[in-house]
Amino acid sequence: MTLNELSNYFDSFLHLADFKNDVSLNGVQIQNSAPDSKQITKVAFATDACEATAEKAAELGAGLLFVHHGLFWGQCERITDSMYKRVSPFIKNDIALYAAHIPLDANHEVGNNFGIARRMGLKNVQPFGFWRGMQLGVKGEFENPLPVHEVCLKLFPEGELPCHVLPFGRDQIRTVGIISGGAGDDADQAAEEGLDAYITGEIGHQDYHKIKELGLTVIAGGHYQTETVGVRLVAEKLAKEKGLETVFIDFPTGL
Repeated sequence: MTLNELSNYFDSFLHLADFKNDVSLNGVQIQNSAPDSKQITKVAFATDACEATAEKAAELGAGLLFVHHGLFWGQCERITDSMYKRVSPFIKNDIALYAAHIPLDANHEVGNNFGIARRMGLKNVQPFGFWRGMQLGVKGEFENPLPVHEVCLKLFPEGELPCHVLPFGRDQIRTVGIISGGAGDDADQAAEEGLDAYITGEIGHQDYHKIKELGLTVIAGGHYQTETVGVRLVAEKLAKEKGLETVFIDFPTGL
């Protein structure tokens, strides 16, 4: 497939046009030398676009890197210093870059939040949570209430550890709201809906007292760890539907 064909394919189910308030430049951020004709047979996937993931994509022979966090966020930047180090591997190796930020968080099929809900076995899953007028999270419930440590095991069945757990709510968790990434300040939306727990990626110091005063249990699974889900699901979909070779570049930040 060419870059333009891949871009149209991703656009067809990510619906980028529905997320005009997203500050990320969703879609192709860096093209290759021949977007209409150069054939791409391997696509790399990563959570973040950076020098390390770009160089790894080149090492693996990928023609495109698909990421959740791209390089450009709605403003003009000088391609100097750190930004030069990030951009140059794409140009030198003729690798394209495609980014999907909020469209990948919110997507029902391959999104971070719906993907986490399915992983955890939540029932009655519905959209939840707004950011800049865009609905991006999910809420659902367990068939039977679970203690907090078992909720963490559902979130990370392969043994990863959440960054922080604030167990300020009920001892037994049935209802859960999920917004991946850096959505600690949206815990009040979970409290307003009467949910037992809220799962996000990261929380800040300023969120601690508010969460405690809300009487809400919050699991901060890690910004990175909660946002590997969507890119992996897109990789699976691409491989299944288009037969292209895919590879996931795991570059955890610990945050």
